[in-house]
Amino acid sequence: MDPLRPLINALHEEGRLRVWSLVITIFGDSVLPRGGRVPTARLRALLSRVGVEDGALRTALSRLGNDGWVVSERQGRNSVYQLSGSGKEKFAPATGVIYAPPAQQSRDGWAIWLGPTVSGAFALGPDIWLGRNPPRAAADLMVFGQLSPVSDRIADRLMTEPHKAAIAALVRDLNTLESISPKLADAAAARTLLVHRWRRLVLRFPELPNEVLPAEHIAHDLRARVARAYLALCPQADAWLSGDADGLSPMPAPTQEAQGRFKPVKEA
Repeated sequence: MDPLRPLINALHEEGRLRVWSLVITIFGDSVLPRGGRVPTARLRALLSRVGVEDGALRTALSRLGNDGWVVSERQGRNSVYQLSGSGKEKFAPATGVIYAPPAQQSRDGWAIWLGPTVSGAFALGPDIWLGRNPPRAAADLMVFGQLSPVSDRIADRLMTEPHKAAIAALVRDLNTLESISPKLADAAAARTLLVHRWRRLVLRFPELPNEVLPAEHIAHDLRARVARAYLALCPQADAWLSGDADGLSPMPAPTQEAQGRFKPVKEA
């Protein structure tokens, strides 16, 4: 059995696949850190492994070009793509969110307030919020204090149904990845699928800190699990990207910054 089949099936069973979004994931994870340019042949090899046909890739690249995300040039019989200037500007904030290392926050400095919401706040009820950065001037009522782990019932209330579904789908993929050891192109494809699902989760929903969650909750230590799975895939995935298997041109080595993704910054 194909070890990636559960991941591939999960990708395609979510409705019509947005191939352009998958291509954006590849640019952020595997292209920008390696010189920023990628031949169509490399994209085709990677996407075909996850069940994306050539026609769908061509359509996606055309859309990204028309929308100003990518530019291309011909090199012999092949085309080489790279992000446009505006496309690169959009990546910087997202990259910091996606690849931040797992971190423990202090239990101090939390607030519950009545009033307007802010980014990263969790809804406890109508106009009642939990968070670390309350809108002090606009809040009608505010209580600061130390946060103790909440119950499963409250933890579930902090998430919308789409948020819960996205976490459950990611956990299923992580369970698959933790049971296999893919090599080379399979590892590159698996890493792409992991980052694609993780990117859509953390850029769409507020990340639940462990301080809010019971230890047995499905979302507890989620970033740490993603980091472990990602770093386990990197040696083989990077070997494929740097290699010339199947007649593909090797890509440049990844930057030092990219090699530090999900890892804590070392103090000088």
